[in-house]
Amino acid sequence: MLPSPVSLSSTRHHHPYMISSPQKRIKDILLRRTRLTNSAVILLATICMVSLILNIWAYMPSSDVYNVQNLNSQYRGVLSTVSRKPFLQALQHLVIVPCHSIWVGMDSRGRLHEDDWLLEPYQKGGNRIDAFFQHIQKGAELAISDEQALLVFSGGQTRLNSTTTEAESYLRLALSAHVFGISEQSFIRATTENYALDSYQNLLFSILRFREFTRHYPNKITVVGYEFKRARFTDLHRSAIQWPDDRFHYIGVNPSDVDNRNAEEGERQNGYLPYSVDLYGCHTVLLAKRRNRNPYSRFHSYYISSPELASLMDWCPDDNEGSQSSLFTGTLPWNSINSR
Repeated sequence: MLPSPVSLSSTRHHHPYMISSPQKRIKDILLRRTRLTNSAVILLATICMVSLILNIWAYMPSSDVYNVQNLNSQYRGVLSTVSRKPFLQALQHLVIVPCHSIWVGMDSRGRLHEDDWLLEPYQKGGNRIDAFFQHIQKGAELAISDEQALLVFSGGQTRLNSTTTEAESYLRLALSAHVFGISEQSFIRATTENYALDSYQNLLFSILRFREFTRHYPNKITVVGYEFKRARFTDLHRSAIQWPDDRFHYIGVNPSDVDNRNAEEGERQNGYLPYSVDLYGCHTVLLAKRRNRNPYSRFHSYYISSPELASLMDWCPDDNEGSQSSLFTGTLPWNSINSR
């Protein structure tokens, strides 16, 4: 008897995957590619998230803007050249001498000669020049007596016929006259603030210069200026920047021959009242004075060295904020200074 033939259908029954194997391989390849694509997407998303976090962190104000690793790359070339001596960390007391003119003399012994100063017409005659030098001497005295003090002469290049700033000329005169009690032409705890164009900027910009010089803000301020300008600084400028009253001191020195009544009335009309209605000096009359005092179109570096105070530097209230004398509403670094 012949054996029964092998059934084709039986073979197919025992090997159900033989015909479908190529389809399975294609499916496996596609699945593997899908898994790889998903992994790549996840990896790319992770990288993007890390990059976003790092960029946000880089733009946040740092406690030390001079740490090159934390700097915005567009400023790194400038700030990477700045270094500070460790002892500057101990400085806490800011002594400000607002400048009123530019000394162009060569010999400090002739400091009382009007020809050695670039004076406005109202500054000529009398003993105003002597008062300028007394302000310098008092500022130096305070800096010498307090090892935690930094003396800042503040005033910009306000005269068209000058190649220097008010502040630089004051410091040059101070060194030439040896007011720091040393023979060398140096005193590390005295510097200049070269951009202020009025008394409000004398105060604010000197604080910013202290920060730029030491990497931190002061916890005490002393201003040396005219006695008849005391109220402008203590009542208006100090309040405008919300500096603690018990951490602010003003030392007034008037010219010896000044008529106090006339001086006080002139200050009231030309200083106190204008700032009372335009607290930040950024409108009409006071703004025009700033522009007239900036013949060389100088502008400061404090947006870079104190970016956390950009909002205060730009604060110029108008009717939208209530009035031109509306106080700044943001948080300031010295809000946390404890009273004592």
